[in-house]
Amino acid sequence: MGIKSYKPVTPSRRNMTVLDFSCCTKKKPEKKLLKTIKKNSGRNSYGRITVRHRGGGNRKKYRVIDFKRRNFDVVGKIISIEYDPNRSSNIALVDFDGQKRYIIASDDFVVGQKIVSGKNADIKCGNALALRDMPVGTFVHNVELYPGRGGQIARSAGNTAQLMAKENGLALLRLPSGELRQVREDCMATVGQVGNLNHENVKIGKAGRKRHMGWRPTVRGSVMNPCDHPHGGGEGKSPIGRASPVTPWGVPTLGYKTRKRYKKSNKFIIKRCN
Repeated sequence: MGIKSYKPVTPSRRNMTVLDFSCCTKKKPEKKLLKTIKKNSGRNSYGRITVRHRGGGNRKKYRVIDFKRRNFDVVGKIISIEYDPNRSSNIALVDFDGQKRYIIASDDFVVGQKIVSGKNADIKCGNALALRDMPVGTFVHNVELYPGRGGQIARSAGNTAQLMAKENGLALLRLPSGELRQVREDCMATVGQVGNLNHENVKIGKAGRKRHMGWRPTVRGSVMNPCDHPHGGGEGKSPIGRASPVTPWGVPTLGYKTRKRYKKSNKFIIKRCN
């Protein structure tokens, strides 16, 4: 999709850009593949806010996506490419012998294209195979971490992972972050790159547009009182008075590692991302 800009008739329009949705071929989603989303505004089951700065936003419904791609050797035909408000990538409606499913839309998808998943599938954009059946160097997305669980890696707009090596039942992947990680060879992955590459180039332009997405305003800790934030207090515009920034609860940020030291999956990470 291309980027569309407007004449600066208002201050917010001056720096606002939107996607032109030229590749989307259908406006209304498939009703049978919709589910309602209950808004919780960042609150848990006790009603306490666990994720700040969330609330409001436009109403939307969840599109049920087939992340597993385990309908082996059934040829699917792409019916339409649609916008999904729940993710940065587009989705494709595919007809698998009378059964309709949504999948993540690859960059080269066109209406009428045939795709298939299984051991005998070609190394072609949109086809899904186990990593053991792909040649080294293949670019993939929607990669499973555990067989049968469904794709969890490289699903957002423009992302792709590369298969670097295969050895002892494990496949080595270079993730979009630069991390080198091993996963089992029988994990499924889809060939190609996720579409909607221009998503990262969109300029929001105004605060109201962010409110439509469900984000509420964020207040800097340095302008709060000392009782509200560790950065608060002082006369005028004061420094935070600490060696490094912290959260409202005193947990260090900016480089502070939050991953558990003895997590079981640490042994599969060959190289950390920078």
